Amino acid sequence: MKKITTGELAEKIKQGENVRVIDVREDEEVEQGKIPGAEHIPLGEVPERLDEMDKRKHYYMVCRSGGRSGKVTEFLENQGFDVTNVEGGMLAWDEDVEK
Repeated sequence: MKKITTGELAEKIKQGENVRVIDVREDEEVEQGKIPGAEHIPLGEVPERLDEMDKRKHYYMVCRSGGRSGKVTEFLENQGFDVTNVEGGMLAWDEDVEK
């Protein structure tokens, strides 16, 4: 499984890279703030929303601490997607958030 730190992801965003972040936390968690530009797909909805994702694109998966996003990263890899888990999740995110 590919992994990235929150600091490395923040740097990619600051450099203007077109990163696709998917936040798999629950609604009430996301209400507290998410990585700017992140798409919200709750973990339980990922399997039925695969058609919203493009296998030709790369995605960064994030949750609260990195556990749930790690599980969904493995699942998506097995489905043929190019994904990276954000280690430490939102607990480790030190940058601004979008509400």
